[in-house]
Amino acid sequence: MNKPTNHPHISIPATSTINKEQNTSPRPPRIHLVIGPVGAGKSTFALQLGQDNNAIRLNLDDWMAELFRPDRPDINVMEWYIARTKRCIEQIWKITLNLIGTGADVVLEIGLIQQRDREALYARIDEHGIDLAIYVLDAPRDIRRKRVCQRNAEKGETFSMEVPMQIFELASDMWEPPTEAERSSRSMYFLVTE
Repeated sequence: MNKPTNHPHISIPATSTINKEQNTSPRPPRIHLVIGPVGAGKSTFALQLGQDNNAIRLNLDDWMAELFRPDRPDINVMEWYIARTKRCIEQIWKITLNLIGTGADVVLEIGLIQQRDREALYARIDEHGIDLAIYVLDAPRDIRRKRVCQRNAEKGETFSMEVPMQIFELASDMWEPPTEAERSSRSMYFLVTE
């Protein structure tokens, strides 16, 4: 049985620990990491996850759009983007540690489409002994492409910045789903959004 969310393409498994109302015993603060390829529904899911868990949501795209969108160059966009992404993630990590220190849950939606970047974050989380739940969202590429075009046109609740189709294709090609080793060593929930 699934619990419907406010998004027509996403449902949360009722048997998972995603929903706060199912967690009646005290637990340490948790990082909820949301990963997946572009257009999989991560922002919509992260928004709902934050509401369901009374957690603070930190979204890399929001930071990048607010701080750097006006300065985005027309050429060498990926090099420009990667450098600023790394700086934003460092700041987001500092804020995450502060929030966890206050006892708050944090929902992180910070890209991490490649395994090496996720492994670097896992090492940091493990070093601090922080509870972690990972949510992997995915959908067929054609559905994700359609969603990105729609989001670009509508600029709705989860819109941060326009994603050009060449960036969508590049980021989709770069997406590395979690490996078996990554899956077996972490609390991971898989959600297909169609």
